[in-house]
Amino acid sequence: MDREEIIRRFETLNVWKRDGKRAPHKPLLVLYAIGRMLRDEIPLIPYSEIEVDLKRLLQKFSPTQSDKRPHYPFWRLRKNNVWEVTHADRIRQTSKGDAFVRDLRDYNVSGGFTEDVFHELESDPRLALEIAKRLLTGHFPSTIHEDILQEAGFGFPLQIDGLDLLSQIPIAPTGDPNFRVNILRAYEYRCAVCGFDIRLGNTPVALEAAHIRWRQAGGPDEPVNGLALCSLHHRLFDRGAFTLSTQLQILVSDDANGSVGFQEWLMRFHGRNISFPQRQSYYPQENFVGWHVREVFQGNPREL
Repeated sequence: MDREEIIRRFETLNVWKRDGKRAPHKPLLVLYAIGRMLRDEIPLIPYSEIEVDLKRLLQKFSPTQSDKRPHYPFWRLRKNNVWEVTHADRIRQTSKGDAFVRDLRDYNVSGGFTEDVFHELESDPRLALEIAKRLLTGHFPSTIHEDILQEAGFGFPLQIDGLDLLSQIPIAPTGDPNFRVNILRAYEYRCAVCGFDIRLGNTPVALEAAHIRWRQAGGPDEPVNGLALCSLHHRLFDRGAFTLSTQLQILVSDDANGSVGFQEWLMRFHGRNISFPQRQSYYPQENFVGWHVREVFQGNPREL
């Protein structure tokens, strides 16, 4: 099997999609398996371990209301010709073709990349990292890539022979290159949450254009789907630590907590309106805000 065929198989994962709903179960399982391969060099992983570890990943990086059952991607990934499961012939299936989770446990089932895929990835770590980067870029914003990799068990820094391969692997950019410029101008070069506006000369520093509905979920590169946020609030927004109400109030999650910085950088903005863009036609659209509440925001809003 050549390199391009391996990439094609992973690029065509059958990820469930409907009305912008996120279902990152398969990408997270593949990222976890790549991390285990690079770290432990084992071809098959016991389901008992995947069940615990993947459920943790799903709790952190999938929508609050989504199904968190790891046996779904563990079993369904076989259809993509990259994954195998031991004792598959002994596992009972539901009417929808899913495995009985009790059988996966009782038969001490393991799963992992097929022999040919594992051989190619193990012998070419750069290919493994390229697939990881493609999955991250295709399903998650860049602000949370490092968080996902750390939770998936990748070692840091991601280096082979002294080269940081993950940052150097080229992935073609997508979207409107003017999105950042348009968003920063719309918000007059200030963070919509905290007002941060430090510049070096005339150049904004650590000020970013955030998509409300992620580009990976079909969000457009338009001002009504964007916010100017400092790098800290951009990351907190994409992790779901806060969201917006339909009146564009900042709502902090009841899952968010901390000591140093929590009150100063998050809680003190709870219930406040964002700093609005200079034109009402740029105000965030309600449908994009609603998507963020459903698909990204973690927990429930704290009381106002």
